[in-house]
Order: sequence, then C-alpha cells, then structure tokens
Amino acid sequence: MSALLDVQNLSVSFRQDGKDSLAVKGVSFAVNRGETVALVGESGSGKSVSALSTVSLLPDSATVKGSITYDGQQMVGADKARLQKVRGNDISFIFQEPMTSLNPLHTLERQLRESIELHQGLRGDAVRDRIIELLHKVGIRDPETRLGAYPHQLSGGQRQRVMIAMALANGPDLLIADEPTTALDVTIQAQILELLAELKEAEGMSLLFITHDLGIVRRFADRVCVMKDGEIVETGPTAEIFDAPQHPYTQMLLGAEPSGQPGPVPQDAPQLVETDALRVWFPIKRGFFGRTAGYVKAVNEASISVRAGETLGIVGESGSGKTTLALAIMRLISSQGGIGFDGQDIQGWKSKQLRPLRRDMQIVFQDPYGSLSPRMTIEQVIAEGLGVHGLEPGRDRHEMVADIMQEVGLDPDTMHRYPHEFSGGQRQRIAIARAMILNPRLLVLDEPTSALDMTVQVQIVDLLRDLQQRHKLAYLFISHDLKVVRALSHKVIVMKQGDIVEAGPAAQIFDAPQTDYTRALMAAAFDLEADESVIGA
Repeated sequence: MSALLDVQNLSVSFRQDGKDSLAVKGVSFAVNRGETVALVGESGSGKSVSALSTVSLLPDSATVKGSITYDGQQMVGADKARLQKVRGNDISFIFQEPMTSLNPLHTLERQLRESIELHQGLRGDAVRDRIIELLHKVGIRDPETRLGAYPHQLSGGQRQRVMIAMALANGPDLLIADEPTTALDVTIQAQILELLAELKEAEGMSLLFITHDLGIVRRFADRVCVMKDGEIVETGPTAEIFDAPQHPYTQMLLGAEPSGQPGPVPQDAPQLVETDALRVWFPIKRGFFGRTAGYVKAVNEASISVRAGETLGIVGESGSGKTTLALAIMRLISSQGGIGFDGQDIQGWKSKQLRPLRRDMQIVFQDPYGSLSPRMTIEQVIAEGLGVHGLEPGRDRHEMVADIMQEVGLDPDTMHRYPHEFSGGQRQRIAIARAMILNPRLLVLDEPTSALDMTVQVQIVDLLRDLQQRHKLAYLFISHDLKVVRALSHKVIVMKQGDIVEAGPAAQIFDAPQTDYTRALMAAAFDLEADESVIGA
C-alpha cells in the first residue's frame, strides 16, 4: 500500500504571551490508501493539533515545521488555492460536537448545498438529488422530509450523521474523524462506528481516527499511534499494540478501565429517597390561545427507592427521561406522583419549605467547565453555597474550602486560581467539592465522567466510591457509559421513552438482562453481538 498521507518530523508551536509553547514534537506517521489509522492519547497529547495541521487549519499563532505530504504533494507552506482544493474535497473532517460545527441558523439542505455547489459545481435539482442521496447513505430516514429541518430539531445521532454526509459530499480520499462518538449514547455510538466502517469500505476511503476510547480503536483500526505530551510513544498494528504493549504509557491506557464494585450498603441503612408513580408530562401548546393539544411524556409512572449509602444507576438513550426524573426528585421541575425524602412526602412543599432541604440534595453536571463561573476563583466557586445555606457554627469559610479540596484530591494552595487553569479532571473534582462542602445526603451525578479521559474517569470513580463510604451518601448516577455505571451502582433502572423498562440489582441487570432493549444497550457497550433491529428502534 502507498501512503496517501505522510507526516514526517512534524512540530507545532503556539505563540502565547510572547513565548512559544510546543504542542507537537517531531511526530511521524502515515495513512495508507484504504487504511484506518488511530491516533490515541489523553486530552492535550497533541492528537487534534496533528490532524488539523494536515490542511493548515490551525490559528495564525501556530508555527508548523516538518513535512506533510498528501498524495505526494507538500502541504506545509502550500498556497491558499492548493489548500482550498484539498480541504473538504480530498480531505474531510468530522468533529466531536456537531452542534458547534453545524450552523444553527441554516437548514440541513442549505448547509449541504453550500459544500456541493462550491466543490462540484452542481446546481438546482441536481444538488437536491445529491443531498437526498447522501442523507440516505448515512441512514437518515425519510430525508426528503428533513431538508428543511434545523440542527436543534435533530437528535445527537442524527446531527452526527448529517456531519458525516457533509464530509462525504465531495467524495474525499481521506476522512479525519476527531472524537466523533464521544458525546453519543452507546447504541448510537455503535451505529455511527458501523456506518463509518461501511462507508469507508464502499467509498474506498482512508480514515484517520482520533479518540481516547481504546475499545473503539480495537474494533476499527488497522494501525495505532499512541501520543503523549506531543510525541508518538508507540506505534504498530492494532493487534500487536493491544496484545503486547511496550511503552508504560500504552500499558497504563489499556489498564485504565473502571472496574470493581461499590462498597456494601449497611443492612440497617434507612430509606432516603423514594418515588411512587412519578410522572412528568410537558404540555404541547397549539393555536393562538395556546390550547394544550397533547403532552410530551418525559417520565411515566416511575417508582424507585434509594437508601443512604446506595447508588442507583439510571441508564438509557438520550431523551429517555433520565435527567428529567432526577430533576423531578430534586423538585426542580413540576411533576405528579409521590416523592419521599427522608420519610417525608415533599411533593406538595412550597419553595420556602424546600429551602432547608436544598442543602441535602446537590447535583454535579456533565461539563465541569460549563458549570463553573470563569470569573470566580475556585475558593469562591466551592464556597458559593455556603453563602446561601450558612456556615457551620465555629467554622471559617477558608478553612472549610481547604478541607474539602483536600478530601477530593485538590491542592488547597490552588484555591485562588480560576477554572481555566485546571484540567478537565481537576474541574470535575472542583464541581464535586462544591457539592460536598454542604454535607449533602443525596448527590445527583449527571454524566460526570463522559467528557473525561479514561485514566481520569478511573480516578473520579474511585473518588466517588471513597466519598460514598465515608459520608454514607446516596447517589443517583446518570450515564450512558455502562462500564462506569457497573463500577459504581448497587441497583440499576433502564429507561426508554420515559418508561422504566427494567430494574433490579446491578449484577442482575448486567449479567442477565431481561428485555431486548437492555440487551441491546449491553451489546453496544460491551462489544457483544447486537440485534440491529432493536438498537435502531
């Protein structure tokens, strides 16, 4: 096989505050025709910077040295006309978050039309026919009815399929996929990966796949390049890398998978949270007078119970009602049915009655950067709740912040820094510290590990288990990462379209799922043979 893309001794530095920061250091790799090569490593290792360098998509502050040849032609220092011909035509990109890559103000037809008209010169009905053909190819059902839709009207999986259609529009020879499935449910992730594999085969493309998920790499890549701190520390055929990794960093990545089980719940642990036929229906308003024409049934007749020191894992695809159920339990949205907390029925309580209870119920969100104010120091972020709920008698605020930072594995000397000065894993520890400083009894964890590297995920899982044992915390753990759910949960409920379709002890749900839907989730997460008809349902 001849090399379609050949990168030799690539170095990339960025100019910041008068200093040069080296992001990529002497990297060399090649992608042959018809081959899938994976660049793997943790955040900040230089994967994306290396990929963006191929067609000079880096900002003006970047300095690129070395050689990048595409189909025998040098790309480093190439003129604008040459780069424009290659970008989107010969080399296409699929990015991690389609909502930031698609224009929210343009319909799908307009966004696809722009690329096709620019590169292929088609006009009128020929463009529309090509768009429908592409949407069919990537698995969008009834594409004719979707042409006028905007990105926000599609699910995450559908948006990613549209991104793939845009990337394929001009028949590229090389597709660069940068973390294309990180934000997706396990079943949607499986569909997107299968789709990429099928399209690669059908179109005869090469694929450069950037990810931190080694499970994906094992299934789809021909060769692997492992990156750390801007350098490739190991490279070779996929089977060889997985069966006999040579570099300690590769060995660490392969071993970084959430494992083990949560500590036992004491037999005399009291019931802390319970719901009885809880229902959350959102009215659909129509007409000039806003009459209710129907309901979005987000949660239907949900009955759950959680004891002190126990974790209830809540799993299901996006839109299944997981987060809505948790928000209803915390009385942050309206609902019908019984909600019990610590033996009291809190469903009818007013805001004033609920205020003392807020301290006992805290939440940690998926994106630690988005949930932390960039204008506040870490001390201010963590202590914010103390201003609302009051300090413990005889305790100093600074001292309380220092204590909780130490407990979650942060250096108290860094409390005067701002969120952007911390890594993703450290920011998630800050979010956990903000919740824990109030000494809660129930912690809602809404996808707290999905945006993190595998090694950091393991650390956060260990931290959460440790905090639970020490403080007898009850967790509602919402996630689409079933490996993390298995490592943390005592009990699991499986939700689909607002209904709890299966519930039971974690071991029973994972080892002997009873419903087709649960089996499909497990198959997608644990690399078993899945029933495609169930997954796509």
